[in-house]
Amino acid sequence: MKMPGIKSCNVTDCAYLMNNQCHALAITVGAHHPYCDTYFRNNSKGGAEETGSVGACKVNNCMYNQKFECTAEGIDVRYHEDHADCSTFKAR
Repeated sequence: MKMPGIKSCNVTDCAYLMNNQCHALAITVGAHHPYCDTYFRNNSKGGAEETGSVGACKVNNCMYNQKFECTAEGIDVRYHEDHADCSTFKAR
């Protein structure tokens, strides 16, 4: 199984966002809500050379979650209230 990539992210204050691309090696999508568990604010930027992927999904009621792995072709991450969410989430 190949980890799905992060197609887009608009969370400009995330430490992993550079040039409108996520550079976290692998993000985790939260538990009861599809928030990006890896997101954190920082003025410094970091991450991998490659664009990010989804390493794990803990949202049990997402149709793309199979055994805590994301099966979507790729995901979009969007700013929601005061945190980042997987906007690809679809309830089962």
